[in-house]
Amino acid sequence: MSKEVLNVFVGCDPNNCDLEQMMVVDYSIHKNTSVPVKIHWMQLSHDPKSVWYSDPQTGAGWHTEKWATPFSGFRWGIPAACNYEGRAIYMDADMIVLADLAELWRHPIEGEAIVAAKEVHDHAKGKRFTRLCTCVWDCAKAKDKLPNLATLRANPSAHQELMAKLKQHPEWVQPYTEAWNCVDGEGLPIEQMKILHYSDMGTQFSHKYSIPRLKAAGQKHWFDSDILPHPRKDLVELFDQYYQEALDAGYKLENYAVVPFGAFPKASQAGYTGNEVTRKQKEKSWLSRTWNQLRGKA
Repeated sequence: MSKEVLNVFVGCDPNNCDLEQMMVVDYSIHKNTSVPVKIHWMQLSHDPKSVWYSDPQTGAGWHTEKWATPFSGFRWGIPAACNYEGRAIYMDADMIVLADLAELWRHPIEGEAIVAAKEVHDHAKGKRFTRLCTCVWDCAKAKDKLPNLATLRANPSAHQELMAKLKQHPEWVQPYTEAWNCVDGEGLPIEQMKILHYSDMGTQFSHKYSIPRLKAAGQKHWFDSDILPHPRKDLVELFDQYYQEALDAGYKLENYAVVPFGAFPKASQAGYTGNEVTRKQKEKSWLSRTWNQLRGKA
């Protein structure tokens, strides 16, 4: 497997909103990975021959109206895009790779598992869920578990339904070291992170570059809620470091630009509340705290 080219599929916007993220994730992958990598940018396309084809006017191709991002459902189409052969890494564009992806690529996917991913256990609430923002697909094993490409494309709720199905089938997921999907730092020092996922869409480091660039071009970013500062200065500085290193190494934003796809239906993020890592959760009421204390003593 070490002689194979790593196929890395990256979900990103089709209207050039994510150029800064694309440049940084591309540079970080190649900076830290010891084997050849082929990056596949997953963007909505008007080309009927593309796996990521969508025509909002006719309803052909992918239906995006319930997606939180311009690429939410694409991760499920990756095994089909690979003809159900070999392996494929998926990641969102808002990532900084800080370790050798070859290690993640070779992660065991055993038994009934079809994907290696981050398993999160909320012991307080008695819940578990899977994060597929960075994952490794065993494309052949996924063929019998996932809907075919035509079915995925036609169902606007496919992403939500398949995430729910993973909860019902934990044996389909091979857990990996959580550091491969470190969401907004999660209290870890940078040295312990393998992939930093600056996941909170309202605090993303790239906004300070992309939003002025888009405004100057008369465009708006696809994220339509409040922009806030990220709570960790060291992670902000890390992004700025990789951004400048990429430019110094000859990477250019224009190399990632495409002919804009144009308007497409997507769920609004108005009122978006981020995650518990980046934002202080509202303090529970006195009545709620007292009730929980009484339940704990029962």
